[in-house]
Amino acid sequence: MSDARLPDGFGVRIDPTTRTRSGGRVLIGGSPLRMLTLAPAAADMIGDGHLEVVDRSTAAVARRLLDSGIAHPRPMSSPAPSDVTVVVPVRDNVDGLARLLPALRGLTVIVVDDGSVVPLEVAEPPDGTTGVTVVRHETSRGPAAARNTGLLSATTPLVAFLDSDVVPCKGWLELLLGHFSDPAVALVAPRIVALRPGGSVLARYEHTRSSLDLGRKESAVRAGSPVSYVPSAAMVVRRDVLTDLGGFDETMHVAEDVDLCWRLQDAGRRLRYEPVAHVAHDHRVSLRTWFARKVFYGTGAAPLADRHAGLAAPVAMSKWTLASVLAAASGTRLGGLAAVVTFLVTTARLRRTFTRLDEPTRIAAILAARGFGHGARQLASALCRSYWPITLVAMLFSRRVRYLTAVAAVVEGVVDWAEHRDVGGLDPVRHTVFKRLDDLAYGAGLWLGAIRSRDLRALVPRIGN
Repeated sequence: MSDARLPDGFGVRIDPTTRTRSGGRVLIGGSPLRMLTLAPAAADMIGDGHLEVVDRSTAAVARRLLDSGIAHPRPMSSPAPSDVTVVVPVRDNVDGLARLLPALRGLTVIVVDDGSVVPLEVAEPPDGTTGVTVVRHETSRGPAAARNTGLLSATTPLVAFLDSDVVPCKGWLELLLGHFSDPAVALVAPRIVALRPGGSVLARYEHTRSSLDLGRKESAVRAGSPVSYVPSAAMVVRRDVLTDLGGFDETMHVAEDVDLCWRLQDAGRRLRYEPVAHVAHDHRVSLRTWFARKVFYGTGAAPLADRHAGLAAPVAMSKWTLASVLAAASGTRLGGLAAVVTFLVTTARLRRTFTRLDEPTRIAAILAARGFGHGARQLASALCRSYWPITLVAMLFSRRVRYLTAVAAVVEGVVDWAEHRDVGGLDPVRHTVFKRLDDLAYGAGLWLGAIRSRDLRALVPRIGN
């Protein structure tokens, strides 16, 4: 099933950031960045950047483009909403449930009451357009177990999981269902946006920079990519695939959605993020609850590192990029020289990959510079996020570390603001302050989880060749 043929009429569109060389035979793009070489016949199929599946050959090329991340799906048909059961895990959130259910009219809904103090009772809507079934856990077993109970109670081919603190926007389900016309796709998720974009300074920051909002770029979901997982607050899955996989891991009370995505990936399934579909989330915007939630998210890294070796690493880059960035960060002449040398070595290594292309040196230099910038951004973020306790200790003993950390904290925060300023959030100063608080909370949770589990693998960087 993971390599099942795409149906006729299914289309793929080349990502606009993809670079084309050698008359369209060589495509450079995707994330992580890769070079894809096509046979002349395959290159001719793409034409103006769009490929429609009409036979076995075009299906094979389309699949290769999708799996490389160089192209995105343009499905032509989709299952019906009647093929979907919506599962809502809830505990002591009657108001949220009352707000959510009207948005699910016409759908089959299973509400799993996970040990609410007062057992939930859901009235059937007067027009009878929504069938709601309530299943109750007498004692709370956690959201993963509640979702699994709903999964086992469902009979439709597809199951949508929605938390009780979300409200789907118009057309959300239809936009997601189209992706299931690809028989290899097992999970699709929408973009999570703020239910109330305005309000306090913290609310405006969370609207811009919520951990649940994975941005506006469509993407495959893969570990190590910009969209490495999707949150279980809103997702649609194939019921049989998830059942065969054993559902959510009920021993995990945080990051169980990340674990599910990575297990599906290990099983050879495809996962998609569809940002055109929106589901609104009632963000926590009290400073205390917001900070505590970020700490809670951070504790999920330890169980992930135990289950998925290397995938939860806080830093991941090549040894050459690491050497170049560290040398440049030293601020010395010798360090600057070493950074230049390692950059040239990286460029030379990349150039060997592109010798068949026009301007191989230029392409290699651009990619090496991009890698250096990405590595510098990772390390700057890590100083203030994953490794801030170590950074704090080092600052007590080193004036250079204090200066470097201050520069990293400001520059990384401003760059992050620039990437998200079009969402309508804060000015760069306040955005940077809240970004640093965000990182402080997550890093605290990361270390807390590692100490509790007596396992430091979540703190170990992944350095490649």
